[in-house]
Amino acid sequence: MKPNSITRLLFLLVLLTAPSLFAQEIVTPPASTWHPQSLGHAISNMVIFAAVGLACAVIGFKLFDKCTPGNLTKEIVENKNVAAAIVAGAVILGVSIIIAASMVG
Repeated sequence: MKPNSITRLLFLLVLLTAPSLFAQEIVTPPASTWHPQSLGHAISNMVIFAAVGLACAVIGFKLFDKCTPGNLTKEIVENKNVAAAIVAGAVILGVSIIIAASMVG
């Protein structure tokens, strides 16, 4: 390499690393929290989470009903099939556990 190219390379190296030597640490403000600050806010959060959870449980049951042969709701209501009711309860409990775990984080 020529001495001129080495000088240019060193200049470029100093030029690129100098700002990081003098940079100050950026202090970020504390993240805002979604935890309630009052009783009214806590109740509204509870109602919203309950509505979302119930809607997801019903949607999960309906999806399970569509994936199985026959109509599970008809089996339970009209034919009084206890085994179908137990399966439906297990499906709703399983979906509810998954929803609760996802809401908790």
